[in-house]
Order: sequence, then structure tokens, then C-alpha cells
Amino acid sequence: MFRSLIETTDDRIAMLARLALGIVMFPHGAQKLLGWYGGPGIDGALGFYSGLGIPGFLGWVAILAEFFGGIALIIGVLSRLAALVIATDLLVAVITINWRFGFFMNWNGQLQGEGFEFHVLAVTLALIVIIRGGGALSLDRLAAERRETIGDVSALPERSH
Repeated sequence: MFRSLIETTDDRIAMLARLALGIVMFPHGAQKLLGWYGGPGIDGALGFYSGLGIPGFLGWVAILAEFFGGIALIIGVLSRLAALVIATDLLVAVITINWRFGFFMNWNGQLQGEGFEFHVLAVTLALIVIIRGGGALSLDRLAAERRETIGDVSALPERSH
């Protein structure tokens, strides 16, 4: 099971999807967890979720998924799991918040909220990572290569009798 989580090839497309998703999701999590980038911080984020009827525990799950999932994707550790958690977070956001505002983001400030076009792109990137793994330049790839080397008996030196 663990092997299927980290197994990946030297795939540059998967790497690009992983990095793009991680680089986009980390700041969203940092806004909510740390108040960085003009974000509300923990109290503000949890207050926002509470106002939508989302229990505090699930608010924490969303915040931690975006922050630590973003970091995991950037460094490429447990990439498939991180992408799955982020995709789930985003799909729940669409169902509970964004669906009612339609497809488009609030580019002109004329809508009551944000649509779900961003979520479509991010979930698609997550699906690439879930299917193909972390790809090139990931800790998953490094760990998979080490497992292959350790498990490959031909890589061991011959014993003299």
C-alpha cells in the first residue's frame, strides 16, 4: 500500500502539476492558518466556516489540508495523498460554498461570491498527481528509487566464498 502511494516515474508533467497545485494551495492555507498574504488567520477562517454552518473540526481539516498539503506537494512527499486531500477539500468547498455563485470567479467584484472555475483547474491538477504520482524532483521519486535499489538483489555486491 505504501509503495503505491510513493511510486512514481521521472515524469515532468506530473512534477509540473504537483508544483503548480502546491504553489497555489500553500498560500491559501497560510492565509487561513497564519494570517499571511492578507488572510484572516485561524479565528477569521473558522468564523467564516462557522457562519456557513461548517463545524469547527471540518474547518480545521480544510485549513490544515491546504497548508500542509501545499507543502507536501511542493516538496513531493506523499504527493498522491496530499493531492487527494486537497481535491476533496476543494470539492467540498464547491458543494458547500461556490456552486451557488456559478462558474466564474468574481473578477469584477460584481458577484456575491466566487464561482468554481478555480476549483475545476485545481482538482484537475490534483487528478494528474493522484494518477501519475509526484513525478520528477519529488521526495516520493527519491524514496521509490531507494526502495528499488534496496530491493534489487543485483545491485548488491557479490559475496566471495
